[in-house]
Amino acid sequence: MSMATNITFHPGSISHSERSQSLRQRGVTIWFTGLSASGKSTIACALEQHLMHLKKFSYRLDGDNIRFGLNKDLGFDEKSRNENIRRIGEVSRLFADSCCICLTAFISPYRADRAIARELHNESGLEFIEVFVDAPLDVVEQRDPKGLYKKARAGEIKDFTGISAPYEPPVDPEIHLKTNESDVTDCVRIITDYLSGKGYI
Repeated sequence: MSMATNITFHPGSISHSERSQSLRQRGVTIWFTGLSASGKSTIACALEQHLMHLKKFSYRLDGDNIRFGLNKDLGFDEKSRNENIRRIGEVSRLFADSCCICLTAFISPYRADRAIARELHNESGLEFIEVFVDAPLDVVEQRDPKGLYKKARAGEIKDFTGISAPYEPPVDPEIHLKTNESDVTDCVRIITDYLSGKGYI
């Protein structure tokens, strides 16, 4: 068996710039925040599919793959919510460092927690895009696909964001989507245009 002669070794770990050049894209975290049923996961899922069609390396983090795995030990009180978002911030930073376009879809109700996630990225020289998925409370209550608002109104769910727990909307998000006015296709187009304009894709 002949030995390969075109193998190149680099001392130390692979740098972020090397990964970026190899993958031909920049790592970034797109952080979707908004009330339950505002459309965060739906838009993130559609965007992930669109990015795949564009041959871009992306991955979506949401309640399904975080709350039932990494964060299954956490509850929904304020302290647990803070730790939930802290861990997601750390994980998304790692994904962005790998030059992945990381999509996170979580209510993340507190500005301070979202600011910590942003700072984690800033400290590593990584980009963080906050997307406010905005829908009025009466609209999300009408949607209520899992019946959560109805249960919260009946007192069956404690600490439910927007009803018995606060939601602090972003003050100056990079992208503001009003899902009572724009459909999923429009929202994906808005985000894609932003990413393209900034040179991420």
